[in-house]
Amino acid sequence: MSTDTQIRIPARLHALAATAMLLERLEQAPRGASAAQYRSVVRQLGSLLDEAADEPTLPALLDSLPGLAELHENRHYAEAGLCRHPLEQAVQAEQQARELLDRLRKR
Repeated sequence: MSTDTQIRIPARLHALAATAMLLERLEQAPRGASAAQYRSVVRQLGSLLDEAADEPTLPALLDSLPGLAELHENRHYAEAGLCRHPLEQAVQAEQQARELLDRLRKR
């Protein structure tokens, strides 16, 4: 059973929300867009995220749209790591990445 989440999005964030929902649809149907189209959507979202950096409603939007949250986190990884994931998941992901790199080095 799916639960709908409603948040009030100020008009100045409508383009960000709409583009983020497009990204969600692209990620659910990965063969529905070309790599260039996908990159274009991600590039546009990057610009919109830059414009919305100080918006008080941005965290609620990130909580509602996983693709947008992942993009936001990836763009700020150098400063904040996996800041939007619980610490346990972040540590586990890093351990898995290290194990994979170790396996690849041994080949």
